[in-house]
Amino acid sequence: MINRVALTGRLTRDAQLAHTSSGRAYTRLTIAVDRVYRGRDGERETDFISCTLWGRTAEAMSQYCQRGRLIAVTGQIRTSRYEKEGKRVYQTDVLIESIAFLDRRRQTEPEPDLQEA
Repeated sequence: MINRVALTGRLTRDAQLAHTSSGRAYTRLTIAVDRVYRGRDGERETDFISCTLWGRTAEAMSQYCQRGRLIAVTGQIRTSRYEKEGKRVYQTDVLIESIAFLDRRRQTEPEPDLQEA
């Protein structure tokens, strides 16, 4: 069985680093990805894909990526479910394994090619 996904899009907000109660670093973000085809009105439609990063990759992402940055990611689709106010909620995320920055950063700092070790 294969569970692989590759996305290219723009970040919808600055990446914010958080930690679990056990201290593990993570970042949740959303990537705006344009669809290949146009809608009935002639405009391209956009999908907003929820993504999660863990560990060292999450720490670096919080430093290097701001809203509007063009990135390419690869990873796996992950689904989960939980109860909220008595209703079952289903969630689908991309668990990001690697990231490539596709536009130039405004500052002169070099950007790493990030991959979870």
